[in-house]
Amino acid sequence: MNVVLVLVDTLRKDHVGAYGNRWIQTPNMDALARESLLFTNAYPESLPSIPARRGMHTGLRAFPFADWERTHEDDVGLRGWQPIPEGQVTLAEILRSQGFRTMFVTDTLHQFRAKYNFQLGFDVFDFIRGQERDQYRPLWMCPEEKMENTLLTGDPVGLERKMRQYFANTTWRQAEEDWFAPQVFTRSAQFLEGIRGGDPFFLFIDAYDPHEPWDPPEKYVKLYSDGYDGPEPYASAYGDAGYLTEQQLERMKALYAAEVTMVDHWLGEFLNKMDDLRLLDSTLLLFLSDHGYLFGEHGLVGKLAEATYPELIDIPMMIRHPEGRGAGQTSDYLASTHDVAPTVLGMLGIEPPASMEGQNLGVLFEGRDPQQERSYFTAGYHEHVWARDERYVMISRHDGSDAKLYDLERDPQQENDVSAGNPDAVKQMYEEYVLGDAGGALPYGSA
Repeated sequence: MNVVLVLVDTLRKDHVGAYGNRWIQTPNMDALARESLLFTNAYPESLPSIPARRGMHTGLRAFPFADWERTHEDDVGLRGWQPIPEGQVTLAEILRSQGFRTMFVTDTLHQFRAKYNFQLGFDVFDFIRGQERDQYRPLWMCPEEKMENTLLTGDPVGLERKMRQYFANTTWRQAEEDWFAPQVFTRSAQFLEGIRGGDPFFLFIDAYDPHEPWDPPEKYVKLYSDGYDGPEPYASAYGDAGYLTEQQLERMKALYAAEVTMVDHWLGEFLNKMDDLRLLDSTLLLFLSDHGYLFGEHGLVGKLAEATYPELIDIPMMIRHPEGRGAGQTSDYLASTHDVAPTVLGMLGIEPPASMEGQNLGVLFEGRDPQQERSYFTAGYHEHVWARDERYVMISRHDGSDAKLYDLERDPQQENDVSAGNPDAVKQMYEEYVLGDAGGALPYGSA
């Protein structure tokens, strides 16, 4: 059995049709969901991009970030944002040792530095350059007319730097195929050519879109927005959404939706190639995201560590079995990003290393429950923690201060903080859940 793992960055669960969305067009994700086991309670064990990816590659939790240190000035200064530590074996390394051809295609710029170790175990890998702040082209190549039409309010220095580099990187684009998601899925399809009938393969597709900047071809934008004539909110400042006018915020949502639909289209092109090559009936396919994004919900915009609300921490996740098992079914198991590696290994009949902390979700296809019951789950984002069980969600700083509590039965969108009236629940979720998963204490000094 072959394996294809598709990771789509910053994809909100509630923006996928299979999860109930009715205004964004995601026909290919929806079709894949109908052929898959769909997880309704999936979360990253840590956020944002790099910590979440570490868990996918290694089957180990990055939270509680015990081994984190900022080792280089160009590192993102968030706990857990570091290379895959030496000695942590990766899924690709294990599969290659078992005779799999291993391939990796990504445009997620943070993985390009060799010291980050995300390329370990892959026979071939392709880093598609130019996303966001990737120093790929000289800044003088940025067209000034693009900057003049870009909304920089809220964070004029940071957004100006990001957008100037992005526009310099993409000034050469001519056709839709030159955008990043099309490049990632097209290159991935090319990797499949010529491998039929040979050794089994593992292909990891890591697409950065629909991460900001949101700059999709106009045909997708027209699906969701018409008549806007202001500067384009291609990216946002992180924090209070009040700096955006209602019209600007709606345009930002439309640009994001357009980017989601573009990603969906090119995912469909890749799946069509798999079908043409007669690979779907012999390939295990996993699809998930690492986190979402806030677009004005709770009065906020961006990815904020103190705001791990559903829009940010709920992720889509689905597994397509090559024999059609579980198609159209759902699971409410508290699944996570660090379950990916042990799930793949388990479904291939390969014993995961004892060090892997994730669960083999493949047993669900056999009518069995994962070994770990998971009546609750925890996650970490820099110096904030998150926990949920069947009744409540709790968000606090790493030391338990500034805690907020939400009643999932009465308030699933988590609008009303009920921590003041439920101190025992807050205490249990911090001391029993968070500190319990951390081994008794959080190893946090100063950031």
